[in-house]
Amino acid sequence: MTPALPSAESLTVEFKSDRKRLPDSDLVEAIVCLANAEGGALWLGVEDDGTPTGLHVDHRNLAGLAGLVAARTSPSLRVQVEPVQAAGLPVACITVPKAQTVVATVGGVYLRRRLKHDGTPECAPMLPHERESRAASLGLVDVSAQPVAGATLADLDPLERERLRQAVQHYGGDRVLLELDDEALDGALGLTARQPDGSRVPTLTGLLLVGRETSLRQWVPTHEFAFQVLAQQAVRFNEFRRFPLLKALDWLETNFRPYNPEDEIQVGLFRVPVPLVDMAAFREAVANALIHRDYHRLNAVHVRLEDDALVVSNPGGLVDGVTLANLLVTEPRPRNRALADAMKRVGVVERSGRGVDTIFRGMLKFGRPSPDYSRTDVHSVVVCLPTTPADMEFRRLVVQEERRRGGELPIDSLIALAALRELKRVTAEELAERIQRDAASAKRTLEALTEAGLVEAHGTTRGRSYTLSLTVYRAAGDKAGYTRQAGFTALQHEQMVLSYVRQHGQIKRAEVMELCRLSDGQAKKLLVRLRDEGQIIQHGERRGTYYTSGSKG
Repeated sequence: MTPALPSAESLTVEFKSDRKRLPDSDLVEAIVCLANAEGGALWLGVEDDGTPTGLHVDHRNLAGLAGLVAARTSPSLRVQVEPVQAAGLPVACITVPKAQTVVATVGGVYLRRRLKHDGTPECAPMLPHERESRAASLGLVDVSAQPVAGATLADLDPLERERLRQAVQHYGGDRVLLELDDEALDGALGLTARQPDGSRVPTLTGLLLVGRETSLRQWVPTHEFAFQVLAQQAVRFNEFRRFPLLKALDWLETNFRPYNPEDEIQVGLFRVPVPLVDMAAFREAVANALIHRDYHRLNAVHVRLEDDALVVSNPGGLVDGVTLANLLVTEPRPRNRALADAMKRVGVVERSGRGVDTIFRGMLKFGRPSPDYSRTDVHSVVVCLPTTPADMEFRRLVVQEERRRGGELPIDSLIALAALRELKRVTAEELAERIQRDAASAKRTLEALTEAGLVEAHGTTRGRSYTLSLTVYRAAGDKAGYTRQAGFTALQHEQMVLSYVRQHGQIKRAEVMELCRLSDGQAKKLLVRLRDEGQIIQHGERRGTYYTSGSKG
């Protein structure tokens, strides 16, 4: 399919005029620029304002253009070149893949495409720290495992080593670490790197975990974090620190607790706390921000309590391969692998690498909305944890079910119950989008909840939908809510069909299946009943059958 000429330039679209024959070096640099960002398309023979002016005569033969790009880039870029007619003029669409490494011209020029403050794109030089940052985001290098030039063992703080050992005990980390002396501990966690002469030098992980604060200021100037409390636009707390990470987590948690009030509910003989923000979710979100931030960027990790949410942000976007659409299911891809592994062994974060699940669980089990990552962009990861009032009856339901099972509800089940609480009725296809899995997985989750008595299924096969069960509605004191969802279904289907016919003049069986989420057989029975009652009139036979309004419709 021939690509269409876009109306304007963007992060992934570049226009290049060819009226005076664009030099090969300029063309290759523009392609490198796209490859070192998100890839995209370079349109040769188009002015900056999107007006096609055609290819120079020297570029009319496009056969060797892909080879020229491959020969003049390092490592070689494989582009696709396609001739296109735009406004009757020949232009070329050069499709540039997103590079899976850092690419340069053979002349050693590194460029990247970025958006300026006004939203327009530009090609900018790629500085050494930006090349390292991109390589880290692609998983090609681990800056946290590298020795820090100039640092010495004197930059490591014995008191922070003791804090690390206490953290292993407190968080239930790898107890083997407690049996090691300082040198062995440094080696086991990657806090130091052995040099060819046998000496040891602190790594970035070592300085971040057990470094002195003065040393962090000197050797890791990008490390900084802030805790802020904003109440109705007034600043109640606003402090920046450069503590090593374990001390940072202790300090942040200590300062956050006074702003995190708790309620309680009675479940059987036990009192269950209901905090404003689940502390496990708080700890995981903050630790993730400190661990996975881009330490090449000069900016702070912000932990900010606003009127309606706790917002945690860190410099550096999501690493390559992780998107908002696969956040729940993708394999862990830490930007700073050595640092992440050390924190897991200490026990601070999820050993499985599924910390996002902990954050989601800490929100959903209280009947609050899911964590919101929508403000995340290429420059930073931002997660908002809404502090809306908890649904006490929903929390009671979750606690009772988890005690019956003898373990936590799977995260997919929590998402399903939250979706049913919000939407009242869902299909497997609708849930699949929320749990970021296929419809078959979503259906298994819903059927398991049906067997547990928490959910009821309505309909069969393609039209099958699900609601919370009568038991759940009754426990919440909302018997009428159940009746509204399950009891009036047939009447609702009739009214939906009749309304559709009035609005559009006619309806077919396939349209009824789609409109009411019914199977083929259920749609047929509904149409036959309405026809026999005189509310609709049948026209045609078999596949050509359609229905219009009857005398009683």
